[in-house]
Amino acid sequence: MVKILTEQNSIVNHFLAELRNREVQQDRMRFRRNMERLGEIFAYEISKTLTYEPTEIETPLGIAETSLLSEQPVLATILRAGIPMHQGMLNVLDQADCAFIGAYRKTKKSGAFEIRKEYVSSVNLDNRDLILIDPMLATGRTVVLTCKELLDDFAIKSLIIVSAIASEEGIAHVRAFLPQATLWVGSIDSELTSKAYIVPGLGDAGDLAYGAKA
Repeated sequence: MVKILTEQNSIVNHFLAELRNREVQQDRMRFRRNMERLGEIFAYEISKTLTYEPTEIETPLGIAETSLLSEQPVLATILRAGIPMHQGMLNVLDQADCAFIGAYRKTKKSGAFEIRKEYVSSVNLDNRDLILIDPMLATGRTVVLTCKELLDDFAIKSLIIVSAIASEEGIAHVRAFLPQATLWVGSIDSELTSKAYIVPGLGDAGDLAYGAKA
């Protein structure tokens, strides 16, 4: 299942437009903030799909009936590009547990690349709703590798993948290898370059947020 926020017109269009805009990207703080605001909207929309239970709240004047989350999800982030969007989601789901994953592309002289995962810090994910945040879903290989290893280690209840922009190829790869996952994306682009960057995309989200890698 794929949920696309820009299928309906909303303020998300403005945030994504600024994230893509070369001139606006020169303001690094604004880029991070737009990713954060996008994360806040994702968190609100995804919260509608989580499990709630009826609860009574005592007010100064009586008892109010409502429904609250029966359990907080776990927000997992691919470092470093996912940090701003993770913070946005954490602003809304502010009692969520968190996991952090260090994964990156290692490019060979031939131009091909492999995915390396060298760091994971996570709470126990058994019987938990896991939301994995990776702002750019290009080939989908990083997400699939990460999720498959987590699924091998834990009995995850449900898996949600969140990206600001995804490629058609990346969506197809995730659906093929993680059919149980629900994908939430801001927008889907049609192309990848020979170096697996999304076109038109927005560039390298990590570099734009924190500076170009050496």
